[in-house]
Amino acid sequence: MVDLDYLAFLENILTENRKERFLQVLSKRTNHFTIAMEDIFQLHNTSAVMRSCEVFGIQQLNVIEERYTKSIDKEIAMGAQKWVDVNRFESISNCISTLKSKGYQIIATSPHENDCDLDNFDISKPSAFFFGTERDGLSDEVLQKADGFLKIPMAGFTESLNISVSAAIIIQNLMSRLHKSNINWQLSEEDILEKRLLWAKNTIKDIKRIEERYYKINL
Repeated sequence: MVDLDYLAFLENILTENRKERFLQVLSKRTNHFTIAMEDIFQLHNTSAVMRSCEVFGIQQLNVIEERYTKSIDKEIAMGAQKWVDVNRFESISNCISTLKSKGYQIIATSPHENDCDLDNFDISKPSAFFFGTERDGLSDEVLQKADGFLKIPMAGFTESLNISVSAAIIIQNLMSRLHKSNINWQLSEEDILEKRLLWAKNTIKDIKRIEERYYKINL
């Protein structure tokens, strides 16, 4: 549960424009869809996908670090790391089982004999979209455990796109359709309170000192 008194204390430090902006952005955020990136070797791709999640309204990004461990490239992420939740996993199986336990279907973004074109994808179900490595694509484990397969229709000779470009295309398409639907895709009231608190803390300078002073007075 969010400490509402502490939230009110922090938000009193923020400007009215900043507080209003938080509410505007949160009204377009969703956990209905989430993105999972499997051992992406090129760091800039992870950061670029995070930026796409932030821009188009996906709150949760899952990063599997079974082989490669990464830190965010702040220049490419452009501050997105402050507004998107990054969940890190040490194995593919742990990531998949965790997402399934939360009610997500696993969707492999890879051409397959049973694949679905992006424009025809059923957006009604909570879905986790998995993106593979630049060199090898998705692992056999993801392909075997996937509940469905998604592809971007292409009309040229080149049959592949950079991971970050593919993610941006898919995220923009799905979120645009979701916003126009009757699906209950918005964050819950509790989720919104949690994000307001986290974003306030991420915004305020010297937050540790302010937090220590608040709890010293109020405990």
